[in-house]
This record gives sequence, C-alpha cells and structure tokens, in this order.
Amino acid sequence: MEDVKGTVCVTGGTGFIASWLIKRLLEEGYSVHTTVRPDPENKRDLSFLTGLPGAAEKLKIFTADLSDPHSFDAAIAGSKGVFHVATPVDFENKEPGEVVTERAISGTLGILKACLKSGTVKRVVYTSSASAVVCNGQDVEMMDESFWSDVNFVKEKLTPNFRSYMISKTMTERAALEFGEQHGLEVVTLIPTFVVGPFICPKFPGSVRSSLALLLGNRSEYSYLLNMSMVHVDDVARAHIFVLEYPDAKGRYNCSSHTTNLEKLSEFLGGRYPEYPIPAPESLAEIKGTKSPGLSSKKLLDTGFRYNYGLEEMFDHAINCCKEKGYL
Repeated sequence: MEDVKGTVCVTGGTGFIASWLIKRLLEEGYSVHTTVRPDPENKRDLSFLTGLPGAAEKLKIFTADLSDPHSFDAAIAGSKGVFHVATPVDFENKEPGEVVTERAISGTLGILKACLKSGTVKRVVYTSSASAVVCNGQDVEMMDESFWSDVNFVKEKLTPNFRSYMISKTMTERAALEFGEQHGLEVVTLIPTFVVGPFICPKFPGSVRSSLALLLGNRSEYSYLLNMSMVHVDDVARAHIFVLEYPDAKGRYNCSSHTTNLEKLSEFLGGRYPEYPIPAPESLAEIKGTKSPGLSSKKLLDTGFRYNYGLEEMFDHAINCCKEKGYL
C-alpha cells in the first residue's frame, strides 16, 4: 500500500478514542506509529490493532509510558504529526491527585520536547476533555473555547472520583498550549464531550457505559445524563485528523454534536429500543446532580468540519457493539 499521507504518531493506542483514530488514519492512507504501555509478561492481546485493514503494512507499535517521557522518542521520530491521546486515569483514587496531574503534565511536556527534537513534527493535536471547560460554577447553557475549568472550584465542589481527572486534563491542556507558544510548536487541542458509539478496544469505555446507563440500569450514573453533550467516536476521530490537516488550526476546538437531558434521553431510548426496560421520564424527576453546560462547536464548524452522525447512529452503533461484545 502506498504511503499517501506520511507518518503520524498516536499515543495511548489501546484506548477507546486512540484505537478508533488509528483505524481511521489507516483508512485515510496514513502510516501510523502508536504507543502502548509496557507489558513485560507479554500478556496483552493487541490483535484488535494489528488486525486492522492496512495495519500489517502501515502500523508500528512502540512501548512507552508517561512516567518516562523519553520513552516516546522512538515512536515520534520521523512523524509529521502527533496525536497525544494517552492520559492517566484514576477514578478509584488509588493515587493522590497531585501524582496523577504531575505524571500527565510531565509526560505531555516530554512528548512535546520529543516533537521539537524530531525536526519532522509539524503539529501536535492534544486530546483534552469537556472536563477542562465546564467545571467552573458559571451558570451558562453553552460554553465556547474561552471557558476553562477552575481547579479551585473542582477541588472544593466535586466528588473525589472525578477530581484528579478533571484537574489533570485542565492543567495538562494549559501546559501543552503554553509550551507550544513558548517554543514555536503548533499545538492544537480537541475537546470532546461524552464519546458514544462502537469500539474496537477490549475494555468497555466509560463514556459508552455511562451513556447507556438507562439501558444497563446503572442508577448511580443517571445523574451524569441530567444534561448530556455527546459526539460519535468516528466524528471525534475525523475531527482529530481534520485539525491536524486544516492549515489555519489554532488553539482549542470543542467537539460536540448533540446535547440532550435525562428525560428526553429516556423518551428517545424507550421509543427506539422497546425491548429494554428503560425507566419512564416521569420516574426520573427525582434524580439530582449538577447539570453540565453544553459545549458549542461553532469554532470547529466554522472551519468547514461537519458531523456525520446523529443521536440514532450514536446509540444504534453503541448498542449493537455492546451486544456483539456481550455487555448487553
């Protein structure tokens, strides 16, 4: 297969977004270097990546870890673009939040230094999160890229489970953009909301599980859906590639195609999937929690990007995939 688009690097290749991004990049003619965490006993099955169409010729897998930023040098060497998707996630609070944040920031800065050192990297796309935008206590229905989460607000108001993730995503995105400015490296950040749809990674993605809470009966997650902004995983992958290729891309880009709420989602799912015991909208009125603002994608849409998938496809594709993998 001809190397049409050149070589790019995707960090954290076993994750939900990263693995789908690799699939997309291969389809679009890129050669891909990706990184996975060390696996000394060689127990991890990577066939979901190595078996992708075009992978035999165009995918190379490297071992790297955010705790050792220099470990990314080999994967980045020779790449013209880098998608930094890898992120430490600790929703069970096994480590202090400061440790998680420090690893995320130092790992990211190490990757950006490797990009500078390579002499070939033209642009870096950092995968941020709505967590870096919406957690600031401001009573606004929709937020654009000028909004940032407030670390002090997160520390004071939010439950410990998500605190370290939100703080690390916010501080790491800021650090990545600042490094790019200071060193003349093009750094663009993409900020997805809840990512819904099919998945090729072996682990059940948390955002898909939460989006299907009404089907799965996960009542503890209903409050996440009080006001829920979503985007299809393939649209997220396409948006990553778009902001890599778009000549004038600068700064932050929100990536969110739909916003709904718990009652509307209950109506939609109950009507479309009557075979599942979806709770009736009126039974959900008592669910309490913080309603997150939506994210405006105007900046991304103004560049010419278009979303391909509606709510129906997001849930059809997620549900079919979950059935195939035995989660439903």
